[in-house]
Amino acid sequence: MELRHLRYFAAVADTCHFGQAAATLHVAQPALSYAIRQLEAELDVTLFIRTTRQVSLTPAGEYLRAQAERILVGVDEAVDGVRRIAAGRSGLVRLGLTGIAAFSHLPRIARVVKRELPDVDLHIQSDMLTPGQCDALRAGAIDLGLLRPPAIGDDIETRVIDREPLVLAVSADHRLAVEPVVSAVDLRNEPFVMYDSRDSAVNDAAMRTCRAAGFVPQRAHQATGTTVLLALVAAGLGVAVLPASVRALPLDGLVVRDLVDADTVEVALAWRRGVDNPVIAAVADTIAAAFETTAFEATAYETTAFAPAAQLGARFGDER
Repeated sequence: MELRHLRYFAAVADTCHFGQAAATLHVAQPALSYAIRQLEAELDVTLFIRTTRQVSLTPAGEYLRAQAERILVGVDEAVDGVRRIAAGRSGLVRLGLTGIAAFSHLPRIARVVKRELPDVDLHIQSDMLTPGQCDALRAGAIDLGLLRPPAIGDDIETRVIDREPLVLAVSADHRLAVEPVVSAVDLRNEPFVMYDSRDSAVNDAAMRTCRAAGFVPQRAHQATGTTVLLALVAAGLGVAVLPASVRALPLDGLVVRDLVDADTVEVALAWRRGVDNPVIAAVADTIAAAFETTAFEATAYETTAFAPAAQLGARFGDER
């Protein structure tokens, strides 16, 4: 059965008039009549009762009419879906994020993707360090990553979407907690709490800030993740220089202050080189555009619940 014959049949069934159906279909009436006869011959049934005054459906025709409506709607939806996927307007994208980014960047990402690409389903995987995201991109476990450059490996491409200033985190009873703004030189004799990773972009930025102020920070404690790091700072065991998005994670006993002359850290989208998926490209472009329009601001720190299937991990994640 040709799809064209089914569409012709549906048009005649809706009007019960070959002339009107032919006009709607923009075909000649004899060609339409011939197509219906071909369909009846193929099915070996009579679909229409034809008289000189009217055309009506037989019981078999009534049944085929209902089925044809369902089939044709399904075909149209399939065509539309295929075209939307090809245009990057529909599909599934798995997004990996560093720990704090789930709170500092995800709310804006979720809103803009929902608004601009409502038929795209985002699946979120959080608490992923940059090396882990790069490995997951290579393995095909995620499609996009939100990480802190540099990416690990030449086969990972990145696009910077944000730059965050570094801030100072101290305990509430620390001498600098009462200062609205702190200079890096004030930290010369302070013990530092830092990440234990050798590949930490945050550590590297903190080291650059301290060296620019004329000293090398005293690394008193190391932490495997942001949870432990902030707890050590809140306990008064040292200070920490971290991205400004740490403000998205308030903790009792912890105070965050602006740090003058501090370095910045980048936030970038990452994907595996050579992947040709229009949905991934559309999501990446949409996210990048959202962060290009406005500078990083407090609204990016809002903690908004997200999609079904979101796999958000512990409240405080790794931000190394």
